Amino acid sequence: MEAVLQTRCLLSLPPNPTRVRVRSLLNPSQGLKQRLFASKPLGLSGLSLSYKEVPSFVAKPNGLSPKGKNFICKAEAAAATDGQPLFGETQKPKFLGIELVTLKKIIPLGLMFFCILFNYTILRDTKDVLVVTAKGSSAEIIPFLKTWVNLPMAIGFMLLYTKLANVLSKKALFYTVIVPFIAFFGAFGFMLYPLSNYIHPEALADKLLAVLGPRFLGPLAILRIWSFCLFYVMAELWGSVVISVLFWGFANQITTVDEAKRFYPLFGLGANIALIFSGRTVKYFSNLRKNLGPGVDGWAISLKGMMSIVVLMGLAICFLYWWVNKFVPLPTRSMKKKEKPKMGTMESLKFLVSSKYIRDLATLVVAYGISINLVEVTWKSKLKAQFPSPNEYSSFMGDFSTATGIATFTMMLLSQFIFDKYGWGAAARITPTVLLLTGVGFFSLILFGDPLGPTLAKFGMTPLLAAVYVGAMQNIFSKSAKYSLFDPCKEMAYIPLDEDTKVKGKAAIDVVCNPLGKSGGALIQQFMILTFGSLASSTPYLGGILLVIVLAWLAAAKSLDTQFTALRQEEELEKEMERAAVKIPVVSETGNGTLAGVSLLNQAAGDSTGSTSETSTPSNI
Repeated sequence: MEAVLQTRCLLSLPPNPTRVRVRSLLNPSQGLKQRLFASKPLGLSGLSLSYKEVPSFVAKPNGLSPKGKNFICKAEAAAATDGQPLFGETQKPKFLGIELVTLKKIIPLGLMFFCILFNYTILRDTKDVLVVTAKGSSAEIIPFLKTWVNLPMAIGFMLLYTKLANVLSKKALFYTVIVPFIAFFGAFGFMLYPLSNYIHPEALADKLLAVLGPRFLGPLAILRIWSFCLFYVMAELWGSVVISVLFWGFANQITTVDEAKRFYPLFGLGANIALIFSGRTVKYFSNLRKNLGPGVDGWAISLKGMMSIVVLMGLAICFLYWWVNKFVPLPTRSMKKKEKPKMGTMESLKFLVSSKYIRDLATLVVAYGISINLVEVTWKSKLKAQFPSPNEYSSFMGDFSTATGIATFTMMLLSQFIFDKYGWGAAARITPTVLLLTGVGFFSLILFGDPLGPTLAKFGMTPLLAAVYVGAMQNIFSKSAKYSLFDPCKEMAYIPLDEDTKVKGKAAIDVVCNPLGKSGGALIQQFMILTFGSLASSTPYLGGILLVIVLAWLAAAKSLDTQFTALRQEEELEKEMERAAVKIPVVSETGNGTLAGVSLLNQAAGDSTGSTSETSTPSNI
């Protein structure tokens, strides 16, 4: 009651009120609509008043004493649920139900995300065209490139970024990181690619290939087309640095938790819209070759057009970042710092081994990384065989990106229904099932395509073209399932864990499993290429490895589903027990004007004195 006196006002209201309200004193967390009558008297603007005829109490040093019949008036801020401003506070201007201050943040962030993802799709498609279709190169370069060039440069960049973060402001750090990317892509389209015939050491690469043999074609291609490989790495870094580090770091800096819950999912849908439009852009510029005369390097013209768009989008990102910092107020943050777990690689491995739940979760992450790499590189080798021209290859990749965007957009809309209807376990098994079925079809067409040739010819396709289309479907469906189901399932799996396991487990998976999943497939392919001489010769073995990994993935998902369900049930049971342990007395008025139910209140507080006494200490009420 002491707490009630601190937050409730004592007003004298007319006797014989038209409505008597029974309310709980121990459940202030109930919603406003649950605590008020449908027809309630209204008080000051932004406040709701509810009253009940009870004895009035006046606080005294030794307790409370009745002083005639008055009424306790409860004033609550309706802003918590009705969206009204607090008393004395002006209502913020809104548009379509959203505060203008919020719109000034969300709209520029959405445009930034669109520009960043638009660029990423163009760069992702272009980097594959450059390194796969280049003279003296093939898809076999990709595993070596990811392991021996991309990974070291990513580590080096993050070390440099950490150093710069200690000496530069956030604004200066953002521009210092993104401007070199924009400058490089512009310089590549207009300088490095036109000069590639002069700056690539093709003669040296040919001599080394003659000495080492064809199985070293992939590693030597990195030397042969070093500028294209540099473009490949910068395009990869754009995805990890500009999207993950710069954009999401900035978004988390300027948005509140409530805004993030409401608008971050929309960014995911917007990303797939960017994927669709950028895929059409790649398709358009790739088809420019058809309108050019003989002897003209159509790919060079297409590359200049696409890099010009990348530069313009990059400048738009910088402008939007400047505008938000200039005109949008930043939300206030708590100055309290949370300690982050610092786990080295060995500590992460030990923690992974010690927990079955974390081991199963780690298996999911590693299995996805290895599986998608095994199929993707093999598919790109067939894609080059079907579309040897850079323009044809790039045109197909434009269609591929558009289809991926449409499929992912649709799956995101369906994902909520899947989670609600079939639960976490079914959602977690969809991605490996899709990857397994499409992977079996893809490798079957590669291994047994010749006997199927006459049948496929009736549909106007060769076994190679059929393998390309099935591989494309495999990549499209696998990635759309990954973005819409696998990623949410992975994050949801952390929720029922205790805080220590949750934090340490996530740190362990980030340190060990993500890099292992990304490089695991590449290392397997390198071993196969160096052992069997080429990617085509090792295809049967890659198919067998894929089958084993996906089956292990499905087994881990089933095991994790059982543990996840048990933890969720245990968590719900604990919540029910906590709610059952709290006694919620109902306060009503007795005939003699005293408060019935106060005795329950005193019993809950451990007080043995009578609650109907006119004098009691505030701590007992």
